Amino acid sequence: MKLLFIVNPISGGVDKEPFLKEAGVLCENYGIVHEVFKTSGNNDEAKVRKVIHLFQPDKVISVGGDGTTLFTAIALLDINIPMGIIPLGSANGMAVELSVNLNPTEALKDIIMSNVIGGLDMLLINNEHYTMHIGDVGLNASIVEAYEKDENRGMATYAKYFIEELKTLSPFKATVTANGKSVTSNVLMTAICNARKYGTGVPLNKISNPMDGMFEIVLIEQINFTSLIKAGLSKFDEQFMDDQSSQVITAQSAKITFDTPRLLQLDGEVIDFYKEISIEMLKGAVQLISTKSNTYILAK
Repeated sequence: MKLLFIVNPISGGVDKEPFLKEAGVLCENYGIVHEVFKTSGNNDEAKVRKVIHLFQPDKVISVGGDGTTLFTAIALLDINIPMGIIPLGSANGMAVELSVNLNPTEALKDIIMSNVIGGLDMLLINNEHYTMHIGDVGLNASIVEAYEKDENRGMATYAKYFIEELKTLSPFKATVTANGKSVTSNVLMTAICNARKYGTGVPLNKISNPMDGMFEIVLIEQINFTSLIKAGLSKFDEQFMDDQSSQVITAQSAKITFDTPRLLQLDGEVIDFYKEISIEMLKGAVQLISTKSNTYILAK
């Protein structure tokens, strides 16, 4: 077996070297050939595709957070190689959704041993960008933008900017065209969901399934003290979700139009300002190495 580890050294402010050392010992012990590719922010996609072509791994492993998972998936588009996830980011939202073992070494053992492969969906945004987890415009995108500019990482830094953004919240108009209908609403955030929950564990909806060939658009129309309390409680029990403060639209393709260009983030990465966003489903675009603990696999 040949494994290629794709590593984001800075994701989540987590030191990846202890894991890589342990992974190297494990691979050596079991006679597994492996290589490590570390992202640098400089032409990474072309470089990793060249490594994949030359090394010809049997499995590719994403080591980092949601952004690293997305980067790895994009690198494997149209390449018939399955990928696994090692959760070593700040929140690891997609890994949690997919029931990946949160112990990195145990997650690696699962990837090595498992023959459970499922088709993981991706979304194509404006025919140019991709998302696998959650993208959004509004409150969270502004938080992510501020977070990216801060040299500190982790949930405490995210919480700091969350509080700051709450002080300046103002609604904006969003129109969603999907399934032959248009819905217009004044919102504080518009979310594009291939999964149910943010990495914080707070759910945006109860129905998103990243392996069903559909996605959800969530229009969040109200955020107040009560809805924040419910959001916090819903992390532990989804019965507390405040369904009265949002609309959920399920589709395979959609267009979102705003009153003015708005900042878009995808899987924790700030993209750009857009007045119009088109979304297309790429069903089963990624071969995901999983286990029977993944309820989405069992639901297929």
